[in-house]
Amino acid sequence: MPGAGATELKNAEEEIRAFHLRLVAAGLLVLACFALLAVRFFYLQVANYDEYQAAAEENRISILPIPPSRGLITDRNGVVLARNFSAYTLEITPSKVADLDATIEELAKIVEVQPRDRRRFQKLLAESRTFDSLPIRTRLTDEEVARFAAHRWRFRGVDIKARLFRQYPLGEVAAHVVGYIGRISQKDQEMLEERELAANYKGSEHIGKIGIEQSYERELHGITGSEQVEVDAGGRAVRTLSRTPPVAGNNLVLTIDIELQRIAEEALGDRKGAVVAIDPMTGELLAFASRPAFDPNLFVDGIDTANWDALNGSPDKPLLNRPLRGAYPPGSTYKPFMALAALNAGKRRPEQTISDPGYFMFGNHRFRDDKVGGHGVVDMVKSIVVSCDTYYYLLANDMGVDTIARQMAPFGFGSLTGIDIEGETAGVLPSTWWKAKRFRRPEQQKWYAGETISIGIGQGYNAYTPLQLAHATAIIAADGLVKTPRLVRHVHDVRTDARRAVELPITRDALGQPRPERLPFKPEHLAVIKRGLEGVPIAGTSARAFAGAGYVSAGKTGTAQVFSLKQNEKYDAKRVAAHLRDHAWYMAYAPADKPRIAVAVLVENGGFGAQSAAPIARMVFDYHLTGKRPDKPGQAPFIGKPDAASEDEDD
Repeated sequence: MPGAGATELKNAEEEIRAFHLRLVAAGLLVLACFALLAVRFFYLQVANYDEYQAAAEENRISILPIPPSRGLITDRNGVVLARNFSAYTLEITPSKVADLDATIEELAKIVEVQPRDRRRFQKLLAESRTFDSLPIRTRLTDEEVARFAAHRWRFRGVDIKARLFRQYPLGEVAAHVVGYIGRISQKDQEMLEERELAANYKGSEHIGKIGIEQSYERELHGITGSEQVEVDAGGRAVRTLSRTPPVAGNNLVLTIDIELQRIAEEALGDRKGAVVAIDPMTGELLAFASRPAFDPNLFVDGIDTANWDALNGSPDKPLLNRPLRGAYPPGSTYKPFMALAALNAGKRRPEQTISDPGYFMFGNHRFRDDKVGGHGVVDMVKSIVVSCDTYYYLLANDMGVDTIARQMAPFGFGSLTGIDIEGETAGVLPSTWWKAKRFRRPEQQKWYAGETISIGIGQGYNAYTPLQLAHATAIIAADGLVKTPRLVRHVHDVRTDARRAVELPITRDALGQPRPERLPFKPEHLAVIKRGLEGVPIAGTSARAFAGAGYVSAGKTGTAQVFSLKQNEKYDAKRVAAHLRDHAWYMAYAPADKPRIAVAVLVENGGFGAQSAAPIARMVFDYHLTGKRPDKPGQAPFIGKPDAASEDEDD
């Protein structure tokens, strides 16, 4: 049928046209895709070539920080107090571990993990970020390293790392001076960023926390280096492209004589207290002892909870730096300064005398002297030798609290000494303006005349650190020369091998006045005070402690009340709780004619100064001046009740 053939031919032509249309459309689509690819190719390879080349290079090259070796700390004679050693540590990165507890249990089957390791790890975990690498075991043996290496594939997020560890070879000795390092906390990190130092701590995990380690952190830390390493797609190092070595931290040489420090600490023994020994001509601290102490090695790897609780919760406060931060009433060690203040203010002449009946009446209140019946006729020198309270009750009343404050401020009482270690306490130098500022209620702000009386014997609101008392003693010993106390003798620059002294700040006294290089005391006034101080170890309250000494020293005992007695009530140590017993003080310098050392000794709740503090000063002087060591190492003996020559023990 002709009609049927024409129809079939027509349908075939339409199908061919439709196919051609689809082919053209497909071709256009392909061309469009290639056009898009070309545009994208141009964008990636031409327009943004530099950006993507840098990104590719970063993926190929990894920049690794190289932490520097921390500087050493030695005493004045080269004895090492803080050093570094290399060891392996087993570390976990929490963010890479699915089940921490299970992982630690499995690790414990390969490497010994003790309970204290687990406690320390948990403490670090609570304080750190989850992507930080935290040690579960430190100081691994070679055998333990090999054993873990064989099982390394089983533990994702666990690695062996070689690290430098800080070590304090003398343990507790001078712990409060040297301080310790610890892991960088979030607070530390914020501080570093605020001071724009964070870049120099990349790769570092530790920072100084207290003591010299903290105060001289910039000197000790050094400069972080870097290493450019080529890595493959799996992140494994292929080769090192370049290396900038780190610069080790500078070494510090302290002023401390560690043998003298050890003798001072052993003399204190189990008692709470402080010993500060200073060279009055230079300000160099020869000993800076605080007891009880702690082992700084406990903090290096991160202290475990049990040890931290034991230290932090102890009623004896072993973490307290008593010479630096403990503020106590100075007791009768304040009297020589009061006497010099009276001469300087024109309130007394050396030969002026009083008749001491054994008490001083102020209104209806009786301020008693420790010696019943009094000391008879007393001049200024005798007032120091026998420690006559009545003399200083009367003197304080005549001077007034504000005159006392103006005269005492230049000695450094109630202000920072400027010592080169952080955390110093200023103490309290009382005055009418101090009290008005200290208290809120008007009735509390008022100064009452009766409050001045006890100021004269170092009681009342008076509160000073052992460092301040040693510093003030050194000023008298050096005829008014004022030297800022310091613990670092010099910095040893490891790059240049040069030794440089540390610049100390200009200090101000409690009244805000800059402290001069020398206080303008009259030589004849100083001679009177020194004559009184020299009489104390010869015929006064410390005569028994210094019997047979091969040198002449000058000193003053002090016994500071912890709580106030009722009027006419007699102090009896046996009836008082141990923590409420009087503090014992002794301040001194030697040799008396050419002083080479000045000390302040405090024994908390130690009772009489002559009984417990003066013997410690004797041991310190003996070693420093003659090289003599204690016959029996350990705690300085109590010398018993003062003898007849020194029975007038001060209060």
